[in-house]
Amino acid sequence: MKRTAVMLMLTAAFLIAQDLTKTGLNFGVLPAIAYDADLGFRYGALTNIYHYGDGSNYPDYDHSLYLEWSQTTKGSGTMTMNYDSKYLIPNIRLTSELSYYTEKGLDFFGFNGYESNYNPDVIDSETEGNNAYITRVYYKHDRALFRLKTDFQGNIEGMPLRWLAGYALYNTEVGPVDVNALNEGKDEEDQLDPAKPTLFEEYINAGIIADEEKEGGLNNLLKLGVVYDTRDNEPNPMKGIWTEALLLAAPGFIGNDPGFTKFILTHRQYFSLIPNDLSFVYRIGIHQKLSGDIPFYMLPHVFDSKQTKDGLGGSKNLRGIMRNRVVGDGMAYTNLELRWKFYRTVLAGQNIYLALNAFTDAGMVYDRYEYEISDPTALSTSVPIEGEETVHVSYGGGLRIAMNQNFIVAVDYGMAASEQDGSSGLYIGLNYLF
Repeated sequence: MKRTAVMLMLTAAFLIAQDLTKTGLNFGVLPAIAYDADLGFRYGALTNIYHYGDGSNYPDYDHSLYLEWSQTTKGSGTMTMNYDSKYLIPNIRLTSELSYYTEKGLDFFGFNGYESNYNPDVIDSETEGNNAYITRVYYKHDRALFRLKTDFQGNIEGMPLRWLAGYALYNTEVGPVDVNALNEGKDEEDQLDPAKPTLFEEYINAGIIADEEKEGGLNNLLKLGVVYDTRDNEPNPMKGIWTEALLLAAPGFIGNDPGFTKFILTHRQYFSLIPNDLSFVYRIGIHQKLSGDIPFYMLPHVFDSKQTKDGLGGSKNLRGIMRNRVVGDGMAYTNLELRWKFYRTVLAGQNIYLALNAFTDAGMVYDRYEYEISDPTALSTSVPIEGEETVHVSYGGGLRIAMNQNFIVAVDYGMAASEQDGSSGLYIGLNYLF
């Protein structure tokens, strides 16, 4: 990837309890600082607060609250709160989210993976004599997203099976990159040309993105499904299966226009190679549109029973591949990973372990998003729509620093196998991928 980022990571942890079986409150803090030449300086922090009660359920927690806030000097921001508990409502697991994201430069590469050619030269302003250069934000657009989500899960008696039902509201506002705002404070030679169109604007002008979708919209989603779960430990299982089948519906009678339905299948399995120390894990996911028309701005979202991510591409699924590179009506992906806990200790009353992981990620569009081109002359000849979709592959490794098994600082570095997917990505956050 062409953008330059500098990441600094600090962690701090505080605990009320003193013995190795955790009680009361436990939390860690992960500040992150980043810089992007166009989007500005990012500053903020995230934390995951756990409440273990009297410790009788440890390493399981009674309540988890995840908080994240960050902002850039050019106006991008993240405010999110996630709550998870099996005990707030007797015999019901409650997972909820309240988030607001403002992104002044969200990745946009078109649809159907390699069908939409990625040309790094069109965003390369550094190389002299590069006649293909258009603008550094050619593959970007502006998005503000408000998301409210609540899921309920309940056990089916006598089986390691749960029913799941939920509701989510997505209010999405999209538009072209605000080049004038990004140019504020820049030297003239570093400013972006507001007359140069982005891929997003070309898609609107060509009729690929419909007029009724080009500014976003409101979507109300209903979720219904079943979850099969035999994991021995949720944060980092050494054995077990975690599989779910979900039906996601955006029906017209609750305000969706257009309406649509999707089927989502996610299978995860965990194998212990060396007890307590080395495991092999894999995940396979399928997202398939069943009916209706999915608005283009809802296509990238990857859904499961735990959280919703943008993708495919990026830190939560295809590490090292550019975010939102793989987008279509039917998408499949997989992650293969070795996890090795190589060091354990007790530090200041906290249970600590260090772990390494090595991974391969892959995904592709197998059911293309259909669109029409009403004006082909609006599309740049440097970025043709003429490729054939195949599997997108990345690989890499990472480090985990875990406190009390639940608060896990994650560092992953992934590399894309094809230049069409970018080059590499460094990701610092919390938790294992799955």
